[in-house]
Amino acid sequence: MKVFIVGITGAMGKTICNSADDYEVVGGYSIEEDLENNIYNDFNKVDVDFDVIIDFSNKNVVDDTINFAVKNKKPLVEATTGLSDETFKKLEEASKEIAIIQSGNYSIGVNAMESIAEIMAKMLKDFDIEIIESHHNQKVDAPSGTARMLIDAVKKERDLNEVYDRHDLHEKRKPNDIGVHTIRAGSIVGEHTLIFAKDDEVLELTHRAGSKNIFAKGAIKAARFLIGKEPGRYDFKELLK
Repeated sequence: MKVFIVGITGAMGKTICNSADDYEVVGGYSIEEDLENNIYNDFNKVDVDFDVIIDFSNKNVVDDTINFAVKNKKPLVEATTGLSDETFKKLEEASKEIAIIQSGNYSIGVNAMESIAEIMAKMLKDFDIEIIESHHNQKVDAPSGTARMLIDAVKKERDLNEVYDRHDLHEKRKPNDIGVHTIRAGSIVGEHTLIFAKDDEVLELTHRAGSKNIFAKGAIKAARFLIGKEPGRYDFKELLK
């Protein structure tokens, strides 16, 4: 399997390159051009053959990445977070021509956590729900893509209002609030805690990432899955089944 990485010089791009054993990273896109190593700063310059694209870049690059994937008729593993509604619409349109998986997190554990969160929200309908997410001090978007996944999961079962900042509210918590709290510090790879609380009892579900390797492995798993697939949107959780 020949992989082209968008964001190849970033933390996740380097992790995928360093983890390569039974796949080959043949090149990538980055602001820092290095043509000797097939790293391009312009998609129009790309002159390398590949089977699949993995995008761990910046939300401002994703639209160009989608155009590049469609132009080359190559499957796309979209892993960049903080995407706009317009970009999601663009992914939907592109899926008519190429195979796409888009997820806010490529960890197997997190995707299992998302499924469990939906079940818990259905069973614990009168519990307050809060989410705490922590990442390293270089992460730009907030809340994280994973927190967004968890929010969407519980909102499938509960009519909830997202609250991101309470200091100006000066009022009691409403029963249909879901508080979302962000921490950015040090080199935290990623930690997400989903809290269900009622009088006299608290239930917590937590996922901690020990390294970026778990996301690289998940993205590669998704890439293998997409090769040879018909155009369409595929769910990463399909791989877990």
